Amino acid sequence: MNILVTGSAGFIGHHLVKRLGRLASVVVGIDNLNDYYDPGLKLKRLKEVGFLFNTIPDINIPSVVGNQVFIRADIQDKAELFRLFQQYSFDYVIHLAAQAGVRYSLQNPQAYVDSNITGFLNILEACRSYPVKHLIFASSSSVYGLNQTIPFEETHHSAHPVSLYGATKRSNELMAHSYSYLFKVPVTGLRFFTVYGPWGRPDMAYFSFAKKILKNEPIQIFNYGKLKRDFTFIDDVVEGIIRLITYFPTPIDVDPLLLDALPNYSTAPYRVYNIGNNQPVDLEIFINLLEEALGKKAVKEYLPMQPGDVLETYASVDALINAVDFKPNTNLKDGLKQFALWFKEYYTVS
Repeated sequence: MNILVTGSAGFIGHHLVKRLGRLASVVVGIDNLNDYYDPGLKLKRLKEVGFLFNTIPDINIPSVVGNQVFIRADIQDKAELFRLFQQYSFDYVIHLAAQAGVRYSLQNPQAYVDSNITGFLNILEACRSYPVKHLIFASSSSVYGLNQTIPFEETHHSAHPVSLYGATKRSNELMAHSYSYLFKVPVTGLRFFTVYGPWGRPDMAYFSFAKKILKNEPIQIFNYGKLKRDFTFIDDVVEGIIRLITYFPTPIDVDPLLLDALPNYSTAPYRVYNIGNNQPVDLEIFINLLEEALGKKAVKEYLPMQPGDVLETYASVDALINAVDFKPNTNLKDGLKQFALWFKEYYTVS
């Protein structure tokens, strides 16, 4: 099978491509290698897979290692996307490329429209024009927004996101459903819950916490520490994606009058799943475990709630278990140990 992974130099994309290299006939990874965070980290992820990039590669020039191809390309470049779909006849598309980050969406909203809306539309158009067996795309727990019903279930309404980032991800779900319904594209959306682990994103709190703790700089703890997050280890996320690749969504015969009450059911080949650890953790406990993993205490600065944040995330994963018999289960203490080992090695911290 030929698989396209967008955002292949990103955190999740990198780990996924490593796994897929052993499973697929051809894995084509694309990434624009932008500077939202350190492009050097993205290049080193690619080098860990086997690509020998010391500098940003030329645009649209493929590099090949075994059965893996990397191309620096942007999902906003519709013509290049269509050329790739025509050349490689993809069976499966795993779309992870996006402008990430809740807080950055307050500073640069246009980047989210360009990548997460226009870019995603190009992916949908390519899957429509060059039909694939299954499109899987990254959504986010941010779509739940002001939802107060815990744990978050896919059948809960998600009409009140509290950040533009969350709004674009919910828009992706709606756009995908319309293409699935109109053009019979099998589509699955994955709502990720606070993914962490080695080779992670520097803009995420746990990553910046680690940097500041080891430099004796104060870490900023919002809402005075009264937050809970469903931290999900990267290996569990990748395993969930792998299992869902060939688990095709099928239309469900639902009375149209019930659709508003069952927002994750559809007469289209479309489905959405949470991928989370199903175990929210107090932020203070998380910090204690990170301190233990790093072997150093944090200097703490407590601040009010940040715009765009939510008090708690908590994934129900019953739908994922029922679909592919898998539940993320990596213990947070063990996951943070793996992250800390990688972090110290990567940044050569004694």
